[in-house]
Amino acid sequence: MHNHNLPSGGISELAEAKLYRQVQAGCRACLNHLMSRHEGLVVSVVRRQTLGQLSFATALHAGRIGLWRAILGYDLQRGYAFSTYAYPAIARHIWQAVKRAERADVSPRRFPSDPTTDETDPGVIWEAHQVRAALYELVGRLPKRLRTVIIARYGLAGKSPATYREIGVVLGLTGERVRQLHTEALVWLRHPGHSQYLRSLLGCYTLAEYEMAEALAQRWLRWRGGHRGQ
Repeated sequence: MHNHNLPSGGISELAEAKLYRQVQAGCRACLNHLMSRHEGLVVSVVRRQTLGQLSFATALHAGRIGLWRAILGYDLQRGYAFSTYAYPAIARHIWQAVKRAERADVSPRRFPSDPTTDETDPGVIWEAHQVRAALYELVGRLPKRLRTVIIARYGLAGKSPATYREIGVVLGLTGERVRQLHTEALVWLRHPGHSQYLRSLLGCYTLAEYEMAEALAQRWLRWRGGHRGQ
């Protein structure tokens, strides 16, 4: 639990830098304060965007996600104003939402595996390739042991998916320990700090989804901390 006295008006550069660091350390109250403080920037970006089929409210929601990501990644020491840093991030999230709305407005897609069609959609093939490449890149960033568990468990190396017990034999661990490592790997993969690009491809880019992934990570860390040495 964080207890901070949040400023209500203008603040010094030093206090502002501290506030961003507190957000990045996990202070939810500080995050809410900065989100509220920069809401006008989101509105300004939305009004400058061509929204197409996207509603103004949905565009605001997408822009707030971009603002949230910008707050988490901002470093005042780099020498530029937060608005300069955040503007493209907000605009990018709105643009992605606009593109998703455009795709949803088109006639239903026919996937290559659909036996009712004799042709394939190049856009679908390209998107599937992008998702697969992003997934493999993300798995490749896992710590070595967690990567081994995920690859074996889901058969990502071209082999049949393995059981926890089978993976444990290879790693010299119990099946239960492999199950725990599998859970830890999934928590890592789902964390917004790691899965941002893949989430954008899959459209799983809402603030609620990010908060759920963060809550899962925190629960796992608490559980792991309570079971060390057992």
